[in-house]
This record gives sequence, C-alpha cells and structure tokens, in this order.
Amino acid sequence: MAKGTPPLQGGVFFVLGFCFLAALCEGFDVQAAGIAAAGIRAEFQPSPRELGLFFVAGNVGLLIGAIAGGSLADRIGRKPVLVASIAIFGLFSLATSTAGSLATLTLMRLLTGFGLGGAMPNLIALAADVSRSSARNVAMAFTFIGMPTGAALASLLLALTAPGHWRWVFVVGGVAPLIIAPAMALWMPRVPVSRDPATTAHTWSQFPALFSAERWRGTLMLWFGFLLVNLTLHLLLNWLPLLLLGRGLSPDQAALAQAGFNVGGALGALLLGALLDSRWRRAGMIGAVVVLPLALGGIAATPASIDIATMIVVTAILGGAVLAVQVILYGGAGALYPTALRGTGMGSAVGVGRAGSILGPALAALLLGAGKSPMDVMQSLLPIVILCGACALALGWRRSRSL
Repeated sequence: MAKGTPPLQGGVFFVLGFCFLAALCEGFDVQAAGIAAAGIRAEFQPSPRELGLFFVAGNVGLLIGAIAGGSLADRIGRKPVLVASIAIFGLFSLATSTAGSLATLTLMRLLTGFGLGGAMPNLIALAADVSRSSARNVAMAFTFIGMPTGAALASLLLALTAPGHWRWVFVVGGVAPLIIAPAMALWMPRVPVSRDPATTAHTWSQFPALFSAERWRGTLMLWFGFLLVNLTLHLLLNWLPLLLLGRGLSPDQAALAQAGFNVGGALGALLLGALLDSRWRRAGMIGAVVVLPLALGGIAATPASIDIATMIVVTAILGGAVLAVQVILYGGAGALYPTALRGTGMGSAVGVGRAGSILGPALAALLLGAGKSPMDVMQSLLPIVILCGACALALGWRRSRSL
C-alpha cells in the first residue's frame, strides 16, 4: 500500500477489481466509435472530415472530463467522482445507440467522452494509492489493462455481428457501466485522499512546483511523451479498422485485427508493469521503445495479400508496444513527483495527453481527406512514435531506481 494511505485490509482487491471493471467499460466505449465506424459510414455517408469530427468530439469530452474530474476528486474524493463518471458515460453511450443523425451521434460522443475523461485518472490514482510501493507499477498496469481488454471485447462483438448492427455496440457499452456503477457505490471501499495542509485551499496552488529547478525538465518530457503516445493510441483506436479495410481486409478481419491490437496491448502493459517492478526494468523499457516503430513500420509495409493470422499477430505486437510505452510514462510520473505533488503532476500529464487524443484522430482525417493512403497515415506516425519512445526511455531510465 502506498505510503500514507490508511489500511484497507481486504478491501485492496475490491478496489483494484472494481477499477479494472471500470477501465474495461471505458475501453469498450472508447473502442466502440472506431469499430462501429464502418456501419456509421454506410448508414450516414459522412465525409472524412465529418467522420473525423465524430471521433474528435469524444476526445474533446475526454479532455474536459479529465480536468473537471481530477479537480472535483481532490475536493470530495475519488470514489464518488468515479461512480458518477461511469454512470455518465454509460447513460450517453446508451443514448448514442438511438441517434438518428450524424450531428446527434457527434453530440452524444462529446457527452460520453466527458464521463470517460473523469474516470481514467481516478482509476490509476486509486491503484497507486492502495498498492505497495514494490508492486505499484504492476497494480497500475493491472488496472490499466482493463481498457484494452474492454476494447478487445468490443472488437470481437462487432466481428460477430454485421456492420449494420453497429448500434448494439453502444447498447452493450451503455448497459454494462450502468450495472457496475451502483455496485461500485455499494461495495467498493472509499479511499481517503491524502492532502497537503499547505495546499488544501486550492489544488492548482501546487502547479508551480511541477516546474521547480529539479523537476521542470522531467515535467516537460512527461507532458510531451503523454501527448505523443495518446496521439498514436487514439488514432489507432479510432481509425485502425478503417485503415485495415483500406488495405483490403474484410470488416470481420479488420475487427479481429483490432481485437488483436487490444489483446496485445493488455498483455504488453501487464508485462511491462511487472518488469518495471523487477531488475529487468531497463531491458523492458528498451524493448518497448524499439519494438513500437518496428511494428508500426511492419503494418505500413505489409502487403494487402497477407493472411489474417499474420495481420492479427502484427497488430497485437503494435498494441503491446504502444501500451507498454504508456505504462513507462505512468511509472515515470509516479517516480518524478513526491506523494504530495503526485496528484497534480499526474493530472496535468493526463490532461496534456487528452490533447493528443484529439489531435490523433484529427490527423488521420486530415491525411485521408487530402487523398493519402492508409499506408501513408501509418508512415506519418513513425517519427511521432520514435520521439515518444525517446521521451519515455529518457524519463524512465533516469528514474529507473525509483520505478
């Protein structure tokens, strides 16, 4: 359990379990937009710009929700904010399934994203709060892998249904969190938020400390890393199925490849979290940073005639590398800031990352709208993931003794 956290006795596993389930619901809903895109495109005939706006709307909601949810959690506690966030995104995901126009769909994704944004920072913070320092990274990774696991379930659901039944993805994505939210309210222990007496009056009074003489370089590196990794991740979550369709895969094959991306992401994040808590931490970081551009380049160079099994393997490796790099950054944030400053530091980094989640889908829409091919979109990410890996490696290597 983290230093300064009141003992929860057997409640630790309840907290981690509920955080995993909440992350699973969030991952399902984040992926829902991308895997339903083929059906939405067939029904509403949107332009690349309009479809890009649909994707971006959810991520704008994520950005607003992350800022509002983090600030509110510091005042009233993480559990009530988390429960409310899950209920909000469940409600509006369910409403998305009834939308009769692209404009309504876009509005529902904005409101769904608001709920999603308030959930993830609190999930990660709760996992860090209740875990021992020697197992903090693997606990955070365990919570975090709920997101790609939920996304994989969403992809598999679409693979089993026709594109014209895309609304069912949002029905499932809405009902599940509306069941989990009241269960969490009833049975998950409440974890008190540690507060610095000197800064209780206003959370942002700690913000200048992020840029002290010994931290400002690390803070900027962390922000840049979060921005780039979220740009990459959300571009792939939203656009990968359509990019694979453009490479000649069938809708079922694209959904299976997307499921492979998410299953690989879950396994990669969990493996890297375990390595960060071991003597193999530096080897794990190097492996993730090297594999990421290689896997991305491999997909971009893969011929359209490749068999689906190979494509699933390649996308799984790509997903594992992306999520592993993100785990390095989460671990680096935990090591960069002391306990009293960790909430502000983590919240600001996640907020900057949400900006990347807006830019990523918008970048793909811009390139495709300009006539670029799916391969061109993939290749455009190569310098981005190389820079992102350099930030993660520099931050994690310098502070690897604390991870």
